Amino acid sequence: MRRFLVDRASIENVNVVQQEAELEPPPNVVNEFNPNEIVRDPGHRKQINEYAPDIQDQVRRAYILKGPMQPHLPSFPRTPFGSVSRAFSKSWYKNYTWLEYSEIKDAAYCFYCFLFKQPGRAEHFGFEVFTKSGYRDWKHASQGLKDHVGSHNSLHNSCVKHYDDYNNQRQSVTSKFAKATKESEELYKIRLTCSLDCSRYLIAQGMAFRGHDESSTSLNKGNFREMVDWVKSQNEKVRDAFDRGGKNCTMTCGDIQKELATCCAHEVTKVIMEELGDRQFSVLIDESRDISVKEQMAVMLRLVVVFSNFQFSLPIILYAAKFLNDKGNVVERFIALHHVTDTSSKSLKDALYGILDKYTLSISRIRGQGYDGASNMRGEFNGLQRKILDENPYAFYVHCYAHRLQLVVVSVTSSCSSIHDFFEYITLIVNTTSASCKRRDALTEAQHKDILNKLESGEISRGRGLHQSSSLTRPGDTRWGSHHTTLLRLDQMWSSVLKVLSMVDEDGRGPSQAAGLIEKMESFKFAFILRLMLKLFGITNELSNILQRKDLNIVNAMELVDVVKARILVPNMDDEIPVRGRSRAEGRTITNLHHYRAEIFYVAIDKICVEMDHRFSEGSNIILDCFSCLDPKNSFSKFDVDKLARLADIYHADFSDDDRGTIRDQLETYVLQVRRNASFSTCEDVQSLAMKMVQTEKHLVFPLVYKLIELALILPVSTASVERAFSAMKIIKSKLRNKINMCGSMT
Repeated sequence: MRRFLVDRASIENVNVVQQEAELEPPPNVVNEFNPNEIVRDPGHRKQINEYAPDIQDQVRRAYILKGPMQPHLPSFPRTPFGSVSRAFSKSWYKNYTWLEYSEIKDAAYCFYCFLFKQPGRAEHFGFEVFTKSGYRDWKHASQGLKDHVGSHNSLHNSCVKHYDDYNNQRQSVTSKFAKATKESEELYKIRLTCSLDCSRYLIAQGMAFRGHDESSTSLNKGNFREMVDWVKSQNEKVRDAFDRGGKNCTMTCGDIQKELATCCAHEVTKVIMEELGDRQFSVLIDESRDISVKEQMAVMLRLVVVFSNFQFSLPIILYAAKFLNDKGNVVERFIALHHVTDTSSKSLKDALYGILDKYTLSISRIRGQGYDGASNMRGEFNGLQRKILDENPYAFYVHCYAHRLQLVVVSVTSSCSSIHDFFEYITLIVNTTSASCKRRDALTEAQHKDILNKLESGEISRGRGLHQSSSLTRPGDTRWGSHHTTLLRLDQMWSSVLKVLSMVDEDGRGPSQAAGLIEKMESFKFAFILRLMLKLFGITNELSNILQRKDLNIVNAMELVDVVKARILVPNMDDEIPVRGRSRAEGRTITNLHHYRAEIFYVAIDKICVEMDHRFSEGSNIILDCFSCLDPKNSFSKFDVDKLARLADIYHADFSDDDRGTIRDQLETYVLQVRRNASFSTCEDVQSLAMKMVQTEKHLVFPLVYKLIELALILPVSTASVERAFSAMKIIKSKLRNKINMCGSMT
């Protein structure tokens, strides 16, 4: 059959004719195809003949779906040719659709020849160069690219013909033999549409496809097959298509389910990449283990776009994008989930570069990095952020604010021995009242009765969504806001908790700690620390919730939580008590006033102030200080032309010499106009300022100023969105489905 596929016409060699080589199988032939191992960069990928013959068509199909590698870099590396230097030109993409460029080797390649060249044949000019070694003679590139195309019967044009025939399978010999009737095609289309609709629904809802038993006699075949059966029962046309269709083409097997999910992922990714375009973006990265104890790395991009037509929702795709849309909104997009063998900074960097390379995103377009506080991520000398900064000095790193705030909270909980003991007692109270189903039910019942009594007395009011059933939760150092939630619920369920502890003490067969916990709860010291912690954590919890928003804009004003009533006897502050940690025999005493004020209250307040200053020390950072001048509040009172012009020097890759020379004049004109324009007086932050500039088309009048606003908005602040991605991963990949590997197929 080779004669039907290979053009045996003589090949004219324009420059050099190489001798015909013997056809020998390459060493280390790949016998199993894995679409996740497809390498986009033509300088590093395997040749088609290095794959086993039975999987070569699958490899070709995977590369054709991705298309040629044509990165649009701001500038390409220059190669000296005598007294001048020359570089690859992206304008060649328009004239030669087959042209590919390798960033790694700084060389040009031919996409069609790579896919369909026939080894062992006399070679046309550049045939081997454009598939293996790469073409780098930029000085003579205009003629060299034409020579590679050659005459009508050249090897290149033969490969182009094979490419066209491959895309048009209906014209192949195999297709002629297997041609189906029009009715069969219609039935096939109905089955495919039904399976695709079911797949899209399950993906959008974050539900698993497969079931434990998918046989026809199973009572539960899994979400996908059960949904297909339901559609068949509701639609006679669909049922007829499945009943009359080929038994080997029902579009419901496990492999088809994976392929449909993969196709949906490709379509979503395509829309995201079109939305991203050639804009700058920032990356948000985190890693977590899945249910099968595999380390998964999630990446997110943050950017600004002016017009967004994004219509898909696939929570399983965990690599994401964050950017500014064409309406001036900051958006975040997940694009993939990647398995890493280890979490060293080098492995994470290689994984990130592989993903960016897969989607033809250049490292030079990164303008910000956002990670948690792990040393492999934020390491100053060998962390992931430093490795990226070494290659792109404009990818400024920001330690996730939400993680920092949680570190502040954890530090405050152990600021002194009294507060540390307080949270130890909190843990004991939660464990004691929730140790069994009986105690949980008793706590719920006591709380229900307490709410009814308060409603009857008018102490609390009725309302939709109020007084929901709740339970005590354990505070966790890694769960944002959990300390405040625990204290708040304990305060709301105070009397109910005391009743349950009394019940535990009465029902116990021997001595229990319940009686001691009641004594601690009714002490002034316990109540005092509870109120103090509610005050402090009320402030941090409000900030924590704000830091977890996708359209994050940090605000300075915080409100304290309401003070709750407490009927606890206050001791005499002039009474003397022994110094904590000292024996009464030593005779060292202090007053209650000194103990509660100096040793608890002042220590906690001082600790949270010091920790906030330590964790959020970027106030002195030059970049953030300059960006703060864009704040539109109080008629742009912080506006400073010198500081903003300095940003153009810091991001000199985004501003030409002419831009840096004219930006001061543009800034001065800009601030005069926006101060006189009444519509800008309603802007409260940089986000609303960006949206207002787009609405009034000022972003076209002052493009350099808008570029500064865009850089300020895409700088990451929190990695909360990446954390949510792992929650979606745990829903989809559960214990019963940990070997299905659907997440892998989506990347």
